[in-house]
Parts: sequence; structure tokens; C-alpha cells
Amino acid sequence: MKMINSSWFKAHRLKSITWSFVRTLVILGVSFVILRPVLTKLSSSLMIERDLFDSTVRWIPKHFTLENYKAMFVHMRYPSAFLNSALFSLVIAGLQLASCTMVWYGLARFRFKGSGLLFGMVILTLLIPPQIISLPLYLNFRFFTLWGLLPKPGINLLGSYWPFILMALTATGLKNGLFIYIMRQTFRGMPRALEEAANVDGAGRFRTFLTIMTPGAIPSMVTCFLFSFVWQWNDYYFVTLYMSGRNLLSQTLDVAAHNYAHTLGMQFTTQYISLLNNAGMMLFILPLLILYGVLQRYFIESIERTGIVG
Repeated sequence: MKMINSSWFKAHRLKSITWSFVRTLVILGVSFVILRPVLTKLSSSLMIERDLFDSTVRWIPKHFTLENYKAMFVHMRYPSAFLNSALFSLVIAGLQLASCTMVWYGLARFRFKGSGLLFGMVILTLLIPPQIISLPLYLNFRFFTLWGLLPKPGINLLGSYWPFILMALTATGLKNGLFIYIMRQTFRGMPRALEEAANVDGAGRFRTFLTIMTPGAIPSMVTCFLFSFVWQWNDYYFVTLYMSGRNLLSQTLDVAAHNYAHTLGMQFTTQYISLLNNAGMMLFILPLLILYGVLQRYFIESIERTGIVG
């Protein structure tokens, strides 16, 4: 009997070790596929042009340099562009979170006629490419009449922050459908006994939502805020469409290398421009990496909770 138990234990342990080894290999492989583009850009951003044509150089540069970063830091106008991008993304993400939270709560906790259809339309927004509705939105903000309340031809909101502010306040901003889905799942998983106890104690609907339900959804709210901030930070299409010429990182990165060449009165090669752009991209994503490092605990907790209640 002892020999049987010992054999079973050894077989079980071998199976466990084998599965752990295979799982580790899969995770390392997927991580490498995801991180390889970032590592490639980081490596090339520290090279000089000669290293690109050296067949012996793969990951580690032979001629290590920080000149690419110095040049892009100056010609991206990094300090001012960083502050503008951070403030812009922070405000828009905060407004999206504030407006969408009420929509999330209403869809999750209240039953009314057409609520299912409304939620289906919200999910449908995830399937529609934003380029399809960009032209109607552009014309709407170019001749903004506040749904016919203002006299024609309306107000021109292009070139200002108002298109993004209005969409954020009305829960129709970038990727809001995903945020509504995530938070709806979170609120649906909360026990109704919390609301009933608050009602017994005399709390109204709004106070119950603000003081009872919202604190329990903080991890998911942090995740949605993080997503909103990152997508607004990375957005180039709508920022260029509605606010062309603003001093934001996504726009200054696009022209920094050419501005550098124009300042020197030189014609850069395509290879050298790629090195400069890689350095600029690393400067662009560095704040996002720091932000994720600070908020990763809330992010992971929210993903786990959303998966459980979904």
C-alpha cells in the first residue's frame, strides 16, 4: 500500500512539475511576443545610424548614445507637451469616469422598458469603427447648434477642447462602450442587500449610489480610468481631427524628427529618422509605464473581479 501511495505521489509530482514547466514556457513566449517590439525600439533608440547596417549588432548597440533622446526631448518640446497631454488626458478621463459611472449604475441596478435594447446599443458602439462616425461628428462640432437650440450656422468648436469635453460629459467618448460593460458587470455582482439596508436607514438613490455602491467598485473604476487615460494619451486621429496644431505629445512626436532636420538645414536618411522616432516613442510611452506600475494592483484586482461576476 505504501509503495502504491509513493508511486502515485511521484507521478502526481512529476505531472505538476511538467505542467508548471510548460506553463512557464508559454507565458515567456507570449511575453516575448508582446514585449519584442518595445525592446526592439528601445535597443535601436540607443544606436547610431552605423549600427543599423552592422550585421553583428542585434540587440546591444556597439556605439551607445543618448543623442537621439536629447534631440527628441528638445524638438518634441517635451516638458510643455507632456504637461498639456497629461492635463488633457486626466481631465477627459475624469469626466468620462464621472458620467459613465451613473450610466453603468443605471443599467446594472434598474429595470426599465428598453434597458436591454439600450445596453445592446452600447455594446454595438464597440463594433463600429470610429472612422465611420468621424465625418458626422466633425460637421456636428463645426456647426454646433446644441440640438437646434442655437441659431444657425451655430458655433465652431473645432480647434478647442470642447468636442472632447462634451463627448466625455455625455458618456459618448472614446471606448465608453467598453467602460460601461466592465462597470455594469461589477455593479451587477454586488448584493442588493446593501441598497436595501441603505434604504432602510433613510438613504436616497443618489446617496446610496455615491456612498454605498461606488466605494465597492473602486478597483474597476481605477481600471476604467486607466484605460481612458491611456487611450486618450495615445489618440492621434481624433486629436488631429478636432484640435490640429495643439502642443500634445501625440502631435509633436509626429513632426519632431522633421523639425530637427529643418533646424540643422540637413536632409536626414530614413534610417536615422527611424532612430529618432524610436527614441521619441520611448519618451512617449514612459509615463504610461510608470502609471501602470503605480496602479497595477487595482488593475489586476479589477480584472479578476470582473471575470468572476461576469
